[in-house]
Amino acid sequence: QVQLVESGGGLVQAGGSLRLSCAASGRTTFSTYAMGWFRQAPGKEREFVAAKSWSGGNTYYSDSVKGRFTISRDNAKNTVYLQMNSLKPEDTAVYYCAATLAAGAAALRAGQYDYWGQGTQVTVSS
Repeated sequence: QVQLVESGGGLVQAGGSLRLSCAASGRTTFSTYAMGWFRQAPGKEREFVAAKSWSGGNTYYSDSVKGRFTISRDNAKNTVYLQMNSLKPEDTAVYYCAATLAAGAAALRAGQYDYWGQGTQVTVSS
């Protein structure tokens, strides 16, 4: 079992930045999991944002955030981060972190994830 707790969401003006954190705990080894960030806006389906492999060697981003968001992980702290820069109103959503044992491009698919956090709200005003 893996428990995930996100933090760092909030209200920011367009063009601003936020850093989300996701702390993992439980009877497992955090470093064996690929970690991903997803988001869900009101009335929309949950969508992939970014993912990083267990080793950190592979990183994936959705086209909508590429160049603006950066995912990183600190296995010593059992934490994954999402640095979000140049935020836009369309980035407004609940952001979730998730953990999966899947490898490679499978980490882009929400259905491959075994564990999810409760989500943190990000609101970007225009």
